[in-house]
Parts: sequence; structure tokens; C-alpha cells
Amino acid sequence: MATSALQIAGLVLGGVGMVGTVAVTVMPQWRVSAFIGSNIVVFENLWEGLWMNCMRHANIRMQCKIYDSLLALSPDLQASRGLMCAASVLSFLAFMTAILGMKCTRCTGDDEKVKNYILLTAGVLFIITGLVVLIPVSWVANSIIRDFYNPIVDIAQKRELGEALYIGWTAALVLIAAGALFCCVSCCSEKSHSYRYSIPSHRTTQKSYHVEKKSPSVYSKSQYV
Repeated sequence: MATSALQIAGLVLGGVGMVGTVAVTVMPQWRVSAFIGSNIVVFENLWEGLWMNCMRHANIRMQCKIYDSLLALSPDLQASRGLMCAASVLSFLAFMTAILGMKCTRCTGDDEKVKNYILLTAGVLFIITGLVVLIPVSWVANSIIRDFYNPIVDIAQKRELGEALYIGWTAALVLIAAGALFCCVSCCSEKSHSYRYSIPSHRTTQKSYHVEKKSPSVYSKSQYV
């Protein structure tokens, strides 16, 4: 019962991490305009994401424009595109693998050992996905902080950390927690499974040994009679 609850908890965490990863990939709030110094233009917000930048004016609807060229982006955004797309695919594969390894799933059979291996694979995939999400989010955040405190960069070009970065950090931690949970459940189930079946097999061997040892004496008695 406890193992099933832990599996459900890991699956929920993995699902939340998967949704968060996809949301961070498509969100434009990676870099937001910084209102510092003489750049206090509160009626205008600029958002920069992996795929588009958006301009939001006061009392006017938001206008977004997709980037015309990938090569025109900074190196951190270029790498973040590929890494976040890979993370989205990995999170989906990990989530589907975890479903196949659940106790309530019957399409993979009733062999607990096979299900434990499937859960272990799902846990490793979740941990890898969390690390893949963590790399681009931290890379972009580092470049934003470095440019913010760089006196050479113009004030109008400075940006602040957007909401997508905070969601990305949260999603990465949730994915790693889900992966660790699945790995622990798989290892604990494997240990309990081996311990449960090792003792009966030993007793059966002793019992069969006594039977084989006793049978020749019965046969010899009948022969002498």
C-alpha cells in the first residue's frame, strides 16, 4: 500500500514537472524589462522568450513578434531552445515510462521485477530531464545578472529575471524529486522482493534434502524384509 502511494506521488510530481517544462519552453517571460535609472517607463513592458518578444503597453493589448532569425539571438537563448525542446520530449517519455511501471498497469504484465526496472528507468529519465531544464534556466539567469551589473551595458538594454526562470527552477526540482522517488521505490521493492523469496527457497531445499535422505532408508528396510 505504501509503495503504491509513493508511486502515485512520484507520478503526480512527474506530471507537474512535465507541464512546467512545456510551459517554460513556450513562455515569453524569460527576460523582462528593468525599470532602473532613467529607464522608468512604467507604461511599457518588454518580454523576451525563446521564440518571441512581446511588448505590452498601458491600455493596449500585448503585441508579440516571433524572432526573424535564430542566429540573431544571443548564444544562451540559442542553446536554451534546443535544451528545453529536448527536456520537453524527455519529460514526456519519462512520464509515459512511469505509467507503464505502475502497479495498476497491466499491459506490461504482473512481473514485479520487470516493473521495478521500468520504474528505475523512469526515475533516471526524470532526473536527467531536471538537469537538462536546470542548465538553460541557470545559464540565462547568469547572463541577465552579469549584464545587469555590467557598467558598460546601456541601461535600456538591461533586463531582469522573468517569471519563466522561476518556474523553470521549480520544475527542475520537481522533476529531480520525482526521479529520486521512483528510484527509491524501485530499489526498496527489489530488496523486499529478493528477501521475501530467499527464505522460502532455503526452507524448501532443506525439506527436500531430508526427504531424499529418508527415502533410501525406507527402501533398504523393505529390501531386508
